[in-house]
Order: sequence, then structure tokens, then C-alpha cells
Amino acid sequence: MTSVANSTGGAGALPAPAAEPGKSVTGTRLWVAVLFLLPAFVLLGALVVYPIGYSIWRSLYDADGSGFVGLKNYGDIFANDATLTAVRNTAIWVAVAPAIVTALGLIFAVLTERVRWGTAFKLIVFMPMAISMLAAGIIFRLVYEQDPNLGAANAVAKSIHDTFVSSSVYPNARPNAAVSDLKPSGGGSFTTTGTVRAGTPAMLPLVGIAPNKLPGSPENARTASGSGVTGTVWLDFKLGGGGTKGKVDPGEKALKGVKVEAVKGGKVVASAKSGADGTFTLPASADGARLRLPASNFSAPYNGIDWLGPTLVTPAIIGAYVWMWAGFAMVLIAAGLAGVDRNLLEAARVDGANEWQVFRRVTVPLLAPVLVVVLITLMINVMKIFDLVYIIAPQPSQDDANVLALQLFLSSFGGGGNEGVGSAIGVILLLLVLPVMFVNIRRLRRERQR
Repeated sequence: MTSVANSTGGAGALPAPAAEPGKSVTGTRLWVAVLFLLPAFVLLGALVVYPIGYSIWRSLYDADGSGFVGLKNYGDIFANDATLTAVRNTAIWVAVAPAIVTALGLIFAVLTERVRWGTAFKLIVFMPMAISMLAAGIIFRLVYEQDPNLGAANAVAKSIHDTFVSSSVYPNARPNAAVSDLKPSGGGSFTTTGTVRAGTPAMLPLVGIAPNKLPGSPENARTASGSGVTGTVWLDFKLGGGGTKGKVDPGEKALKGVKVEAVKGGKVVASAKSGADGTFTLPASADGARLRLPASNFSAPYNGIDWLGPTLVTPAIIGAYVWMWAGFAMVLIAAGLAGVDRNLLEAARVDGANEWQVFRRVTVPLLAPVLVVVLITLMINVMKIFDLVYIIAPQPSQDDANVLALQLFLSSFGGGGNEGVGSAIGVILLLLVLPVMFVNIRRLRRERQR
């Protein structure tokens, strides 16, 4: 019985044998453990400890490393407008990008649980993670291209704009000042100096467009006829020259769809658009009015949004980052969601909570540890963001999109030629990352003690 009690850990159980001298608690000799850990220590020292130490030492010397300058490089950093812009943009990245990516990952992870094709959706969202930052930067540099014929973002923006706002088809047209009665009247419009009379066709010749550049297949223009208030809008030019200026000559092309307004006392009393042959007809109320071609006939076509201009370049690059990393956040959060006790969710529904309340008061608190891991990981990641900014931002806007990692490169190797300042920026980046790492380590220790 005594042996049974001892073997089962009862009151008379024998104490565990002490480890032999020179061995660890697992029975491995100390020199064997050190031998196996030595390669890891060597790599850690060569790739982490030495670069950090050298960067701190190098940040105390001048550009070529020959003269000791103390903390002068750190002072130069905060006296440089480019570096201050980089600090501001880095703060924007840290505050905005991780929060958006985590929120999208949470939404995707929760919603994909409720659809049959959730696995396919997760695969599609996660696919950008397989693309390098370099490739993603090139892709989004093309997506944000200003020309709607090349940039997908502006192609969509132009399509939406043109759906609600009609654009001019004759942006470069203008009156033939030598023979036309049309004169500039402000805001890009043109108004006749004389008035129009019924039975006398109004001649509104325009120039400034090559006949072979007219949209569609324009018809030949003809002189308007009839007893009403009529007129003709046409291109007063034909290939090969010839003809009489101010009159419709054979072969001259009509300008279809030009809006003509009749103005009396500063008010528009009637309006019409020119037909396929360039003619238009106004109601009798237009008799005695002046004719005006509004600026909408000549406005430049809408070319989309300047995504990579000084104002939007940082949000545009953050959008590219979100596209890449939303899948990463979704997969981690979905893994955490798979471990949530479904009985808790069902109990909340039985108690009368709606889906929003279940999500906000049950799902999110249960996922809080996972969300913190994702958020902290992304915060560390965006502090060293470099590739996307360097590739996507064009040269004129690069200063406005600058971040600390990019400024480090520019100061050291990109023309600045000052490795002292570059090393100081690297040390500052390390100091910014350390608090986040400290919080993460404390959280991991608390999780381990539970």
C-alpha cells in the first residue's frame, strides 16, 4: 500500500530526484544546450544586436563618420521640414491604417461565417498577401494613374461623374473672332452683341477643332431656314482651305448638341440644342433676344481625381496597404472566432439580444485578445513602411507622402549622403517601436499566466 501511495503522489510520496550537476531540469547537459543555442545567439548578435549598436554609435558622428558630433544629428532631424513631415505622416499611418485593417478583418471574418462561399471569399481577400510590396506598389501606381484611359480608379470616378453631369464634347472650340458676332461674356460663355430676329437665321461659326477630331461621324452643316427664330452652329473650317468665313460652305461640318440660350434682360427666355446638321430652332419668345453659348459647351472633360497629388497621396497609399493586409487580419481573427464558445452567442440571442448587440457585447469582447495581437502587429509593421510609399508616390508628391523609413533611406543613400542623420532616424524608429513591443510582451506574459 505504501508503494501505491508513493506512486500516486499521496502524503508519503517521495520527492523528485534532484538534477545531476551540469545538467538541466530536462536532463540535458548544459554544454550540449549551449552548443545547440550558439548558432541562434550568433545570428541574433550579427543580425540584431550588432546593427542596433552600430546604428547608435554611427548616429553620434557626422556624415562621413570622421567627426564626433554627439546629439547634433538628432537636433538636425527635428529642424528639418522633410523629417517633420515624415513624423507627421508616420503618426497618421500608425493611427489610421492598423485600425482600418483590423476593423475590415473583423467584419470579413464575422460575415464570411454566414455565407456558403465564405471560404472562396477568404481566399480572394487573402490573395494580395502573396504579392510583394514592390508588385503591389506598381499595381496601385497604375490604378491611381491620372489618365482615365489608364487608371482604373479614375475610370470609375469619370464614369460615375459623367452619369450625373454631362461633359462637353467640344472643349477646345471658340468663336471665329474675325467674322463672328459672339464675344466672351464671362465664365467661359460667349454671347452675341446683336439680337436675333425671326426669319433671319443666326450664324454661329466656331473654330479651334480639327475636322478629323470631331466625335462620331458628323454631318455636313446646312444653313437654317424657316420663318421662326433659327440658326446654325458649325465648324467654320474645312480641310484643304477655301470657302468664305462666316458662311456655311459645302463640306464644312455641323456641331451637334451645342446648347444655345436666348437671353433678354439678363434672363434666359428660351434654349435649344443644335441638331445633327447644326441647325436649331427657338420659340417665338426668343425674337429680339441675344444668343448665348454657355460655358458648358466648352468645359474641359472631367479627368477624375488627382489621387497622387499632395492632398490625397497618403490616403491613397494607405488604401493600397489596406488592400494588401486586410486578408492577414481576417485570417487571424477568423481563427480566433473559431474558438469562441457558440453557447455564449446562443444564450445572448435567447435573452433577447439582436445580432448587433451580440456582435458588440459578446463577440468583440471575446475576440479582444486576438484583435489586440492584430492591431499591435500592424502598428509595428506600418512604422517601417517604405516600399509602397517609395513606389506609388510620384516625385512631385513624394515629400508630401514621406514617412520615417523613407526619410532614413533618402538621408543615407537617396541623395542626402548623411549616414549620421540616417542612423539617428533609425534609432528614433527603434525607440518608437519599443513601447509597442513592451506592451505586446506584457500581454503575452499575462496570457501565459492564465
